[in-house]
Amino acid sequence: MTPETTPSQYVKRERQLLEDLYRGRSLSSYSPRQIIPLPPEEWVIVCRGVVQLSTVYANGSEAILGFAVPSMPLGSPRTKLDPYQAKALTAVDVLRLSAAEVEASETLSQGLLKQLVRRLRQTEALLALAGRRRVEDRLRQLLSLLAVELGSPIATGVRLQVRLTHQDLANAIGTTRVTITRLLNRFRQQGWITVDKNHHLIIKLAQTPL
Repeated sequence: MTPETTPSQYVKRERQLLEDLYRGRSLSSYSPRQIIPLPPEEWVIVCRGVVQLSTVYANGSEAILGFAVPSMPLGSPRTKLDPYQAKALTAVDVLRLSAAEVEASETLSQGLLKQLVRRLRQTEALLALAGRRRVEDRLRQLLSLLAVELGSPIATGVRLQVRLTHQDLANAIGTTRVTITRLLNRFRQQGWITVDKNHHLIIKLAQTPL
């Protein structure tokens, strides 16, 4: 990305690349909370919506691995985790490509590599917050990360495009739903977050929490 290219322009350019290369191909659509199948040796590229990536431990608890937004790839070719689950958080459209098809296109391979770098940076940020000892600090950092990855600027702050449950947030930072509820109430009292009429979180990143 060049210095004069903004993140939003970069994403639009990569999305346009996919649309130009595969115009007219059919997309697979999924409803919120629906599991997206990830067959072996297939790339699944998000064209619209937000997808939550996770794995499940032996005790049945879920661990959040990240969030995929438009132009980001999913699928078995990019992970060794088993199980590896992709769940639609919003209405989602995805484009399915064989691994051989991706390898045959230098332009597409380069585009997907850039998107994998974005996902790697997101994963590193999630790993970094896991090292914070205080749950409150982990939640603050997670919400700040989500504001960057999944947020849209509005007059009162940054509005998350997806509705995450308290359990989703708990899974992401390794705590309980009850703890998340208590901390979110505290953040609201401090004025750091608000909730709109559709129950989307609005985060005031410019404000220093008390």
